[in-house]
Amino acid sequence: MIRDRTSSALGVLLSFGLIVVSLRYVTDSWFLSFFFSLQPQFGVTAALGALTCLVLKRSAFGYALLTASLLLCGHALWMQREFLPAQIGMPSEATRLRLLSFNMLSNNHENASRIAEMINASGADVAYLFESGPLLHHLPALQAAYPYRIGCGILVEECDLMILSKYAIEDPQFLSLSEIRSNRFAMATIRVGGQSVQLAAIHLTKPYFDDYHTIELRRASMVLRERGGPVVIGGDFNSDTIAPDMQEFLRRNALQTAGTEPATWPVAAGIFGIPIDHIYVSKDIVPLSLTRLEDAYGSNHYGLIGDLALIVEH
Repeated sequence: MIRDRTSSALGVLLSFGLIVVSLRYVTDSWFLSFFFSLQPQFGVTAALGALTCLVLKRSAFGYALLTASLLLCGHALWMQREFLPAQIGMPSEATRLRLLSFNMLSNNHENASRIAEMINASGADVAYLFESGPLLHHLPALQAAYPYRIGCGILVEECDLMILSKYAIEDPQFLSLSEIRSNRFAMATIRVGGQSVQLAAIHLTKPYFDDYHTIELRRASMVLRERGGPVVIGGDFNSDTIAPDMQEFLRRNALQTAGTEPATWPVAAGIFGIPIDHIYVSKDIVPLSLTRLEDAYGSNHYGLIGDLALIVEH
């Protein structure tokens, strides 16, 4: 009797969770947006829960829960595959570009020197840094390797979003995508092997702050279309690629991921976390690899390194 009641109670809880996550198929409401990013994690958890229900009591309801859970997991994997690069590998007559993208956490002062050392040793040609205030006093140590910069006193006074580059920066601009946060979208042009490349660094509002997340993505799309050309966009999107507004953003701008995306937040969750930090590129850039930094350096996010290949124009 106790086994039956436990199975029934667990089944009801699982049903509620499955319904919440499945609402993505009928609405893209901001109120539920965070749960949409958790679809793979919840699908696995619900499948294990459904198996527990079946161990306690074999029933059609338990099998239905297991089927629904597996379908959610399967569709999450399918959605991730849609944006994987079609080609991975160094083409002939191409130039490499390495990007580091890292939200270092605005109060992470005790690790600032280690982060500066990591950036210098990373081999990155370009670094997108978010909540970068703790690096303010370490800029001289970075300038030898990265003589070009925007942010932290260049174009904008605040030390929040910052782009460091080994290549000369042309036509830089900072934009505010909403009234929630200012200057959290930056673009600039660099020339690599004779190829003009658009750099785009972005830090989006959390998706459960009304519709701001979707609005910011749409405004960023407008700027990307205005500038045109091959683009490397990275940053803290605060959502998984599978979230509905993220999918819309990637399709609208014909973007692909730089590879299979690792979980980046929260650090404590390890591989069971959510990939909310991303590196996306246009289809005329060939991703070579996407890796997560082994150390979080005191941040609540892991950083990413993307190795890319730019086709040399003749």
